Amino acid sequence: MNKHHEPTGPADDDQQQITLRGPAELADALPYMLGFHPTDSIVLVALHGDRGRFGGRLRLGIPDSPHEWLPVAQHLAECLIEGSERRGTRPDGIVVFLCRDPADGETGRAVMERLRPLAQWLRTSCGALDVPVQEALCISGGRFWSYSCPDSRCCPAEGTAMAMPGTSVMAAAAAYAGIQVRGSLREMEARLEPLRTPAAADQERALDSAGASLVPRILHGGSKEEVGAETLRLARRLMKRLGDRATLGVGPSTADAGDDKLISHDEAAAVILGLQDRETRDLAAAWMEGPQAHRALRLWRALARRCVGPYGEHAAAPLSLAGWVSWSTGDEPGARVALSLALRVDPEYVFARLLHQACNEGLDPEDLRRCLRTQNVDGAADAGGPRAATPEAPAQTPAGSGASGAAGPPECTATRAGSRRPRSRPRTARPADGRKSPASDPGVPRARSRARSTRRSGERDAGSR
Repeated sequence: MNKHHEPTGPADDDQQQITLRGPAELADALPYMLGFHPTDSIVLVALHGDRGRFGGRLRLGIPDSPHEWLPVAQHLAECLIEGSERRGTRPDGIVVFLCRDPADGETGRAVMERLRPLAQWLRTSCGALDVPVQEALCISGGRFWSYSCPDSRCCPAEGTAMAMPGTSVMAAAAAYAGIQVRGSLREMEARLEPLRTPAAADQERALDSAGASLVPRILHGGSKEEVGAETLRLARRLMKRLGDRATLGVGPSTADAGDDKLISHDEAAAVILGLQDRETRDLAAAWMEGPQAHRALRLWRALARRCVGPYGEHAAAPLSLAGWVSWSTGDEPGARVALSLALRVDPEYVFARLLHQACNEGLDPEDLRRCLRTQNVDGAADAGGPRAATPEAPAQTPAGSGASGAAGPPECTATRAGSRRPRSRPRTARPADGRKSPASDPGVPRARSRARSTRRSGERDAGSR
């Protein structure tokens, strides 16, 4: 097993280097590389140079159908290698991680065997591009297995227990460097997913009522700007209300429950529907730094949780805003999770696609912050204000391109005059089981492009993203 090196701390000449020796230390290092414990995930990490320095990383949810594993493996390999080349260096090797918890009554070893064909497809797909897989690990049920090492003395058939959290060299180095692991991916997603409590029915009725009131005003009353200003004023009041409630030292679930109590169903519905207008959403994106950013992030999370029932697709706007604020404030893992969920509910939501693409490419959010600072969102909330400046999609960017599509920083341009026509009811409902397709996690292209059906009257057009 080759040694691999992971830098910690700021990128400078004095950057601390951690040497990882063997599968056990690689498995232990994974959550520190991503910022969270991946669940139900494929993770690919690029290796560079003779010493195996870690480079780009990709994560994708494991497709449920084994028939999708080969095309997904091919696209993941292409995406990681081509993305690394665009950043300057072709990988010399790749490490593969397959992470899935056992189902009830299932063992980790059974999970490992079930995923073995996927591991093999990933190895052959990378090898076909002349980049070998140096190690392939399955992590399940608190144990790990190596698909690459045949030596039962170091990689026994029953697997090897993971190190206790916080006891490894990597954990100590990460703590010294200020790197935090947020918990599991599932826990991070739960903070942004629709409510599944009895209150969801009341929220759905409030969304129905707000849609019946607001949509005619926007479509027929010629008062789109007025509705946008009302939305921003209400959002600003809700942010102040949330900011008056301290959450320091409170657990995430308790903090979120407290925030939910501070926002009525009618208030949430009004802001959710107002944010479906692109110009209003883009003006709200200016709440991205300083004390406003934390309050805005809490609001966008709370609104994403209120997009219940058939209104699941409406969550793309607050989820994208949550991802943008997280990225702007330095929380890249949180940004990727929020933007992934935004693209799960609407794979063609351009705002989320561009932000996720730029975040994955390691671009500096200051380019977009500088553009958004020219806006006066508070003035816009009072008088309609200036139109927002936001990144526009390059014509050549393919749908769902995620991390593989960005070649430079987002370009700031004025938004088009056309914006989305809000719908009183969305066209699709979020799947009740929350399962995701191979293309649901941005960062890789879809396994296969599927022609979208002809859009019905009232669906969003290209200028509404």
